[in-house]
Amino acid sequence: MGHQPARRATGALTALAAATAAVLAATGTGDASVAAGTGTPAAAGTTFVRPASSGHNLVQAADSPTSTSNCLKTYRIRCYSPQQYRKAYNLDPLYRAGITGKGRTIVIIDSFGSPTVQHDLDVFSRTFGLPSTTVQIVRWGNVPKFDPSNTDHVGWAGETNLDVQYAHAIAPGAKIVLVETAVAETEGLTGLPEMMSAEYDLIKRGVGDVISQSFGATENTFPGFAKGDHSALLKLRYAFKAAAAKNVTVLGASGDAGATDYKLDGTTLFKHRVNSWPSTDPLVTSVGGTQLTLDDTGKRLGIDTVWNDGYGASGGGVSGIFDRPAFQRGVSKIVGSHRGTPDISLTASVNGGAWVYSSYAPATKGWGITGGTSEATPLFAGVVALAAQQANHRLGRINDTLYAMGRSDPSRSGLVDVVTGNNTFAGVKGFTARKGYDLASGLGTIDGTAFVKALARGAH
Repeated sequence: MGHQPARRATGALTALAAATAAVLAATGTGDASVAAGTGTPAAAGTTFVRPASSGHNLVQAADSPTSTSNCLKTYRIRCYSPQQYRKAYNLDPLYRAGITGKGRTIVIIDSFGSPTVQHDLDVFSRTFGLPSTTVQIVRWGNVPKFDPSNTDHVGWAGETNLDVQYAHAIAPGAKIVLVETAVAETEGLTGLPEMMSAEYDLIKRGVGDVISQSFGATENTFPGFAKGDHSALLKLRYAFKAAAAKNVTVLGASGDAGATDYKLDGTTLFKHRVNSWPSTDPLVTSVGGTQLTLDDTGKRLGIDTVWNDGYGASGGGVSGIFDRPAFQRGVSKIVGSHRGTPDISLTASVNGGAWVYSSYAPATKGWGITGGTSEATPLFAGVVALAAQQANHRLGRINDTLYAMGRSDPSRSGLVDVVTGNNTFAGVKGFTARKGYDLASGLGTIDGTAFVKALARGAH
């Protein structure tokens, strides 16, 4: 759900992609990184991150960020800034009250990282009037030197910039620790042992209040899944168990392929409903995606809907491994006997993506518009950091609190129901948003000020 170009579900929006590429070529402002559902690049320079949660960068190498109205004219898509998100989610009252995430730490895990993450964050912060901060970088294992010709390196660098910049955008006072691992997370087990051991080490050392994970692997791709042997996956849960013991909140992106996800080859989608881990883990809060329709100031022009814009769709469905946890007992008619995802949703749409600055590769140096649930996840990590400051303590596992909030008055909980859209994708029938909890948007999205206060009150 991170940075990489869109993997298209069908040819239905090919005209939009082609039109965008043509506009970019004519204006010289960048390229349209759009790919087909098969994983085949539709434009030169397309790169791929392999995790199931890899996201999407449609516009690259623009000279500067521009307004939503100008994006519509130039690129034929919407684009948003941190200030627009802050207004849309009603976070400004918190900032005025001094709730910025100060004293709290967000841990971000990415394969390889980005060689220019600090420089790029500094440019991002100056451009949008955010306070500067120093990213603490932890290298786990023998992280290879960045190679701008290596598509894995480039893809993960983009993911890293997205994660860091938007966690900072929402919680500008929080400390950010970036963990760079030495093996690319793809499907199945690959890369996950390194990520889990890195998380475990930080947790045991007391580092971090919330962990943002913009990666995932389809449950079906883990060894033994077809035979009902889930031990390979279950053995990786030790980091999350340690997080629970230390009251660290763990988040996971729900995926960008709607009700399906990727096979072991990382390019082909399953033709039936599947789900991905760690999003499905009951010890993790699963973050899905919505589509915002905002004006240049961040004012809503319509209600939020489930992200499903042709470039991707909010991951959601039921786990093939985990039973329904106690916190979902009240939504058993929706999830059945298994863990359902997502739990909560924030903006993830590519058509309505976030401005991100990058300089790690000369060909794509500049500003890009990026979407995916790995945008939504660091955004929500920032929200959790705000709530932790409000509470003056770590929040720990928040799912019990979230579902209790879902049963309370929305004016007090800050939960905003998402009742339109679905996550049908690549010919796989998904789930439709409805009143209350659903498997496309979870409990819905947030009114930030009320939500942060309610989460801080409810989490112990």
